[in-house]
Amino acid sequence: MYKIAVAGTGYVGLVAGVSFAEMGHQVTCVDIDEVKVESMKQGKSPIYEKDLEGLMQKNYALGHIDYTTNYLEAYRDADAIFIGVGTPEQQDGSANLSYIATVARQIAESVEKDCLVVVKSTVPVGTNDKVEQFIQDFLINDVRVEVASNPEFLAQGSAVHDTLYAERVIIGTESKWAENILMEIYEPFNLPVVSVNRRSAEMIKYASNDFLALKISYMNDIANLCELVGADIQDVARGMSFDERIGSKFLNAGIGYGGSCFPKDTKALDYIAQQNGYELKTVRAAIDVNKNQKSMLYKKARKRLITFEGLKVAVLGLTFKPGTDDLREAASLENVPLLLDQGADIYAFDPVGKDNFSKVYPEGHHGKGYVTYVDSIEDALKDANVCFIFTEWGEVRAITPEDYSNLMRTPLVFDGRNIYSVEKMTSANVEYHSIGRRTAERNNLGGVKFDELQTSRS
Repeated sequence: MYKIAVAGTGYVGLVAGVSFAEMGHQVTCVDIDEVKVESMKQGKSPIYEKDLEGLMQKNYALGHIDYTTNYLEAYRDADAIFIGVGTPEQQDGSANLSYIATVARQIAESVEKDCLVVVKSTVPVGTNDKVEQFIQDFLINDVRVEVASNPEFLAQGSAVHDTLYAERVIIGTESKWAENILMEIYEPFNLPVVSVNRRSAEMIKYASNDFLALKISYMNDIANLCELVGADIQDVARGMSFDERIGSKFLNAGIGYGGSCFPKDTKALDYIAQQNGYELKTVRAAIDVNKNQKSMLYKKARKRLITFEGLKVAVLGLTFKPGTDDLREAASLENVPLLLDQGADIYAFDPVGKDNFSKVYPEGHHGKGYVTYVDSIEDALKDANVCFIFTEWGEVRAITPEDYSNLMRTPLVFDGRNIYSVEKMTSANVEYHSIGRRTAERNNLGGVKFDELQTSRS
């Protein structure tokens, strides 16, 4: 068992700290917000994440985890200190490392025994070298302090599972001493560990995230072409998925990726490449495709409608994906202001994201438009002239084509997540627009439906 301190209690820090506690380590999570700390001691998570509060309450009761604002006490005799603070994107696309630097200096001025500092935050390649030198510059006591890289690969909405049952753990170290400590910390997890040097570990994080972003943008690009040539992106994706070299994940077309990782990490790697005199053309293309994709639904609707002014517009889903209350780079933040500028009266539903979204767009007038937050999808759809689907929450998937037809004044649906069958929506007299899909009219080949033709060939 190790005595571990964790700096930061966001997605990275808090999930890591709770997971270490679950594996039997003694953990102290550090945050500067006293109110937040007291709330966590009561078992309340500051983030919406499945299974997290239950593990917080369990391990706090067992004495395996505690929360504090007193970093001096937390860092003083820790065997390992994990840094999980934010590295937000700056205007030029680079990562803001000021929070990392603050924690590094606090560590240098606090530690009184040999200690391994582990950076879990996503940082540019070479950052850990600088962090180690920074700590040495400010170190007060004559103790051994080394820095290791241990990037996270969790997805919001499944972060606890992704940590406890990870496909692999990446550790980047520059000494056997540091490597052994991390191997022992992760031994109770019983997971595959990939041990590399620090810079390789930093690059693995960016390369992995950016590859997935590339895959999403590629499928969205193909989806846009499918619409023009009469192909169906879901059939294309299904056919591709049987190829083991491609796989079946991240093939769903839609209105782009969002969240705290892909947008930031693609821009950061693009910036790193530029700083080193290299152009990452593939990553740059992914960034450009994603930017254009987010407003694709709005552009479709603008072609269909003369104006949004005076129309009731139902918006289903505000967060960047289901299972989280995170709005970072969400499609809703791109489209809602466009709709408001056109005078739309928006009735928005999201099971967990309304509070965060209302901080950006409080209920009421915004220019020519208006925002109302509702507690049910039915309230959003009732007498609506048009509906936009931005997030594929289970509650949204549960709505049937007939519900749209029966509830809406004019059943006109723009689906950014390709939730519904084109045929079923058409049969229910819903005018349905999605991403990269064949229309019902084009889905008839000589009297045989396209899906039936595909089934007969398989």
